[in-house]
Amino acid sequence: MACPVQFLCKGLRTIGLVLLYYAFSIGITFYNKWLMKGFRYPLFMTLVHLTINFCLSALARRAMQCWTGKPRVVLSWTDYLHKVSPTALATALDIGLSNWSFLFITISLYTMTKSSAVLFILFFSLLFKLEEPNSCLVVVVLLIFTGLFMATFESTQFNLEGFIMVLMASFIGGIRWTLTQLLMQKAELGLANPIDAMYHLQPLMFLGLFPLFLYNEGLSLSTSEKLFRVTDSSPLLYSLLTLSFGGSLAFGLGFSEFLLVSRTSSLTLSISGIFKEICILILAASLMGDKMSFLNWLGFAVCLCGISLHVGLKTYSKNNGPSTRQLNSKSPEFEMPLLLNTDEREDDYSADEEQEITLR
Repeated sequence: MACPVQFLCKGLRTIGLVLLYYAFSIGITFYNKWLMKGFRYPLFMTLVHLTINFCLSALARRAMQCWTGKPRVVLSWTDYLHKVSPTALATALDIGLSNWSFLFITISLYTMTKSSAVLFILFFSLLFKLEEPNSCLVVVVLLIFTGLFMATFESTQFNLEGFIMVLMASFIGGIRWTLTQLLMQKAELGLANPIDAMYHLQPLMFLGLFPLFLYNEGLSLSTSEKLFRVTDSSPLLYSLLTLSFGGSLAFGLGFSEFLLVSRTSSLTLSISGIFKEICILILAASLMGDKMSFLNWLGFAVCLCGISLHVGLKTYSKNNGPSTRQLNSKSPEFEMPLLLNTDEREDDYSADEEQEITLR
């Protein structure tokens, strides 16, 4: 039996990882919204973030290779274009549309609408046979759909264009996370480690989003005094610094999500996500002046009930013969040696700490 000190240390570690995840997730939401007030080029901002993510993931891969002495996986062009490109395109559109919507809608409306992604994840999980259909899933879908309708009904700060963008991002997000799970579960590809997956995804994400950027922002940005027609170096440096900081937050968010899941469980991430959305709504109302009626709050509560039921069902199925295809975090390709000290490397992933990665 583990001593109380071990339980305390494990609990403190979990709290620390959750707070780190909150810092990056909440931080980038408010930061992007703030940035969009003065820099109205969300697709260009997303491209900069993708570039920074690629550079940082490449550095992380190099550090991991030097630490372990094992070469990191590099896919062939055939596998790269045929098996990675669908996930990359879906991910790029999800992130791009989400950032784009900040030009039109409030953080509260964005948060409530984006929570509908669970609906589409469920739909595509059933379509790709990652989930077994059952009557409880129908209740989950009805709760989330009803809650979303109530949360956006007669909202005083409702914007149809932004709402459609977030809804499209949620729909594409369902495809994204389903394809991501399938991609990471293909052992022959060797992309179980998300750092390797991020490294391979970013270039195709950039290429997939670039034509949409040229069509919507290319001409406007080429004549903007913030970047290409700058007459003073100060605005240019300010724009580059603010975009780079956002890119660092984006990489930190992806890394903190992985760290939280790998060292705790996907259930911890799911539950943390529910409370994170509540925190964002409270902060948006108090700091950004977002207005929500009682019906909107009630609808969001109903939506959270549906998400919570989904989390409970996933936990039950995991403990009683899981119906989803899962990843084992003990896979050699899933190791993150730079996150461990000497003692942890000797006894990490012991039987009582074994965790599984599931579709979230």
